Amino acid sequence: MTENSRSFLNRRSMLTLGAGAAAALVASGGVAEASRPAAPDAELARSLPGGFRSEYAQVNGVRLHYVAGGRGEPLILLPGWPETWWQYRKVMPELAKRYRVIAVDLRGMGGSDKPQGGYDKKTMARDIFELVRALGHRQAHIAGHDIGAMVAFAFAANHADATKTVTLMDVSHPDESLYQLPMLAPPGQPVNVWWFAFNQVATLPEQLLTGRSRFLVDWMFDHLAADPASIGSRDRAIYAAAYDRPDAIRAGNGWYQAFGQDIEDQKAYGKITAPMLGLGSEFNYDYLAAVLPSKAADVRVRKVSGSGHFVAEEQPRTVIDELRTFLG
Repeated sequence: MTENSRSFLNRRSMLTLGAGAAAALVASGGVAEASRPAAPDAELARSLPGGFRSEYAQVNGVRLHYVAGGRGEPLILLPGWPETWWQYRKVMPELAKRYRVIAVDLRGMGGSDKPQGGYDKKTMARDIFELVRALGHRQAHIAGHDIGAMVAFAFAANHADATKTVTLMDVSHPDESLYQLPMLAPPGQPVNVWWFAFNQVATLPEQLLTGRSRFLVDWMFDHLAADPASIGSRDRAIYAAAYDRPDAIRAGNGWYQAFGQDIEDQKAYGKITAPMLGLGSEFNYDYLAAVLPSKAADVRVRKVSGSGHFVAEEQPRTVIDELRTFLG
C-alpha cells in the first residue's frame, strides 16, 4: 500500500484499533491465531454470482492466476498489498452484469508465480498486456488499487493502444516524492508508512512473518480502514494464508524493492492518453486531485466518502457506480 506521506499519515483521529487485532491474539503469550485453511480460489470464484471461474495463463514467462466472469467489454481488476484478487469480491458480481470482469493475481501474488525478479511495474504491466492478448482482447479497461494501481498506470503508459480506460484507486505510480517519506512520523501524525522500509529489507521479513502474516494483515486493516469491520475475519484469513509462505513474503517485498526502478521508468513516460479516473479515499483524495492532472490528458478524480484505503471493500457501492459511469 502506498501514498504521499502528508495525506496518508494524518488520519489517526478517524481510525481506531479494531477488534481484528485483538481477536488475532490468544491469552497464552499473545501468539497470532492460526489462520484457518483458506478456501481454494476455485471455490471462492464459484461463490460469487456471475459465473466466475478460476483460471491460469502462461504469459511473459510467468503463470498468472485470474478469476473471470460476466459478459461485455473486458475490465481488468488489479489488486494491492497485502491482498489478492479476492479484494474485489464485493464489486465483481455487479460489474459482471455489464462487463467481462477479470480479477488478476499479480506476479508474486496469490495463485500466480513468484519468480525471483520482474517486480518493476513496467514488467508487471507487460504481464497484464500479454494476458489481455492471450484472452483474445485488443483493448481493455484497466483498474487497479494500491500496487495494482501502479501496474495499471504502467500498463496505460506502455500499452496505450490496448488501454480503453485506466482507473487508479487511492494510489498513483511511484515518483520521486517517495524519497521524501519521513522515517519517523512528525508529532501529531502517529501513523507511519513503516512497511515501505520494512519491505526493502532482504530475508528478515520472511523470518518474521512466515506463518504469522495474520498479525500484519490485521494491523493494516485495523489502522488504514475507516471501518475495519468491512474486511471480516474470513477475508483476513484468506489474505493471511496468501502471504504466510516465505516465497510469497519475498515476492510482496519485491514490489516495493522495485520502486527505484519504477521512479526512473516513469521519467520516460509521457502523459497518459487514455481517459483516467482516480478514486480517492477520505485521506488520499486531495493528493490524487493534485497529482493526476499532471500525469494524464483526460482526468477525473472522485472522492470515496466514508472510506479508508481499501475503497472497493469499504464502499463497494460507490466504486461500482463510479466505474459504471466512467466506463460507460
